[in-house]
Amino acid sequence: MDTLKRFYGLSLIFTVICLGLGLWYGLSSTGSVTGTAKLLWIIVVLSILEISLSFDNAVVNASVLKDMDRAWQKRFLTWGILFAVFGMRIVFPLAIVAIAAGIGPLETVNLSLRNPAEYERLVSSAHVGIAGFGGAFLAMVGLKFFFDGEKEVHWIESIEKFLGRFAALPAAEIGLLLLALWGISLMLPSDEALTFLVSGLLGLVTFIAVEGVSTLLELSEEKKRMAGAAVRSGLGGFLYLNILDASFSFDGVIGAFALSNNMIVIALGLSIGAMFVRSMTIHLVEKGTLAQYRYLEHGAFWAIIVLGAIMLLSARYHISETITGLIGAILIGLSLWWSVRFNRRHPEVAAQESGQAG
Repeated sequence: MDTLKRFYGLSLIFTVICLGLGLWYGLSSTGSVTGTAKLLWIIVVLSILEISLSFDNAVVNASVLKDMDRAWQKRFLTWGILFAVFGMRIVFPLAIVAIAAGIGPLETVNLSLRNPAEYERLVSSAHVGIAGFGGAFLAMVGLKFFFDGEKEVHWIESIEKFLGRFAALPAAEIGLLLLALWGISLMLPSDEALTFLVSGLLGLVTFIAVEGVSTLLELSEEKKRMAGAAVRSGLGGFLYLNILDASFSFDGVIGAFALSNNMIVIALGLSIGAMFVRSMTIHLVEKGTLAQYRYLEHGAFWAIIVLGAIMLLSARYHISETITGLIGAILIGLSLWWSVRFNRRHPEVAAQESGQAG
């Protein structure tokens, strides 16, 4: 109970607030108990969907957050939620519609409330660009983890060692991504191909820019603290995590329209899920779960690569969000089981690694 209160207390309070807003909105918009109950049920389902799709996000967040000081960890949970909830779940879909339809922000809000079907159509029409940007950014996050010649722990050993050998080639992962973008663009109509390529390049540039900012901040902190390199700590890590969160949320925002095209319902449901993902991230960091289960991080990054690939391919093929979430859950589940098996077979190594992490 103490653990639940400590790590998930704020999320539970946030959930009650969101459900309260949903109750008020349901009664005022539908005027019936049945309609309100249906609306609340959709909010709950959306929140569960978001949590299930984003567990790999929480693991990857934890791998970055564990090297940040406690002050920035708290800022990620508090300030960062404003980006995740207000920015990605509310402003982002509205901005897409405003740009696609060439209308102002107030007209966009009115459209989302008065004509949700048209609002959904306009958001969906921007899917190719979203797929290119989000897929490219996520693919780079995953590839960067495995294109590392200094990485000593390998889960899928043959593949991960093979990828590690390419770390000596400058920008090998960038070349691989560019080839993937070019190959997929060949399967698209010319106008969509251009949109896809430009969006993919912007996703790549965004990743490089965030990496650059993080590196500069790390060097500054290293000089100040004289305590070695700090990996993505402070402001650099904060920016990196929020852009990563945004990329993860693309498919959730688009996929939510399968359940509802009401902007308020979608925002409430996905926001609850986003808050719990942040709480899960802090829980993983505080409990040192990544150190206890040596392959869990690998499973999450493989899930990111798969998600990135699915997002890129979704520009051409429709791929259900259920399949995406299921693949991610399977990869993380397998990596967790593999970690438990390793700990049983090599308890002395597991104890040593946990002690070093602590």
